[in-house]
Amino acid sequence: MNGKGPMPADHEMDRTIGNILRAGVMTAAGIVLAGGLIYLFRHGLTPVHYALFQRVPMDLCTVGGILGSAFSFHGRGLIQLGLLVLIATPVARVLFSMVAFARQRDVMYTLVTATVLIVLAHSLLSQ
Repeated sequence: MNGKGPMPADHEMDRTIGNILRAGVMTAAGIVLAGGLIYLFRHGLTPVHYALFQRVPMDLCTVGGILGSAFSFHGRGLIQLGLLVLIATPVARVLFSMVAFARQRDVMYTLVTATVLIVLAHSLLSQ
């Protein structure tokens, strides 16, 4: 820093990160909205039995199942896909930051960001 504010590369990086976050959230919202509308259109008048617990279908518990259901335009599958996109948005931000810091040859921030990415991946992939 030169004492006059962020350097142009920092400003560009901040703008790109903001765009990634904005695009991810808007995309996720659009997918969830489409899934919700499809679900309501197909199942909105179905009576609900609150005394009976029904768990999520097994095909919506894996990424492959969610993708298959979403690409078949099933409402629940689209809603789940939107939630996956929402979860992936901050992960994409951390990945972008790590690459940007590596391109700037900032070893300390690259290592810290890589550590955050590893922690995120571990928490998302472990059961």
